[in-house]
Amino acid sequence: MKVTEKPSSSYSGAMTPASIELKAERVAVTKARTDSVSAFVLSIMAGAFISLGATFMLVVKSDATLPFAATQLLGGFSFSLGLFLILAAGAELFTGNCLIVMGPLSGRMAWGSLLKSWVVVYVGNLIGCLAFAALMFAADAGSANGGALAQAAVSVAEGKAALGWGTIFARGILCNLLVCLAVWVGHAATTVTDKFFSALLPVMAFMASGFEHCIANMFFMPYALMLQASGAAAGSLDLMGALYNISAATLGNIVGGALLVGAAYWFVYARGRSKGDDSGE
Repeated sequence: MKVTEKPSSSYSGAMTPASIELKAERVAVTKARTDSVSAFVLSIMAGAFISLGATFMLVVKSDATLPFAATQLLGGFSFSLGLFLILAAGAELFTGNCLIVMGPLSGRMAWGSLLKSWVVVYVGNLIGCLAFAALMFAADAGSANGGALAQAAVSVAEGKAALGWGTIFARGILCNLLVCLAVWVGHAATTVTDKFFSALLPVMAFMASGFEHCIANMFFMPYALMLQASGAAAGSLDLMGALYNISAATLGNIVGGALLVGAAYWFVYARGRSKGDDSGE
């Protein structure tokens, strides 16, 4: 006879991990069933939100008087704005959507639906990042702090492109492990404050540690290229370097999010559950 799991006192007022997994499956189905036009618009918004967080981070990076640890921690805190807006305001982010692998694993949706959703959201995120980078360039935001923001943007992008492909891939895995854990915890959120704190520490950790987020890099790289081309900042980044980074980061993000979080939690909490059983226990 199946024994119903009783929530322990440590989960007072919060969802159990098993219940979060069940909710994540339902969210996956909802995302897959969202019409492509709506998903595309929401993904453009997510690209812009991540770019907003990246811009906020560049303000911190532009201050050369800050010690390394302070720069990394404050930069990570600033960057968390992006994921917070996605969780609280609503948008579709490719890296977070790696979790919807739980949908086909549970038999609730087809693998083709997963791939279609990923493509739509990935392209929308790219467009959102490119549009925001162009807007930042048009607004001459790089002139802040005597042009130090522009130079910081180029330095960040150059540093990312200079890494080895395997290094970027590994950092991409680590990055989306943290991003998807933030989204995972966010599924249990019941207030805007909950959503803020679910995003804060994981995002701070991956930014402070220098991990690679493919969507953020879709902003950093084009914006740096625009600044270089205009002479607003000196640098040697080229288009191939940008694509080199984004390709490795994308694959690493998929492994970190879909495998190490999505598939792992499904394996622990749902692999033995019969189809149609929504008990979450």
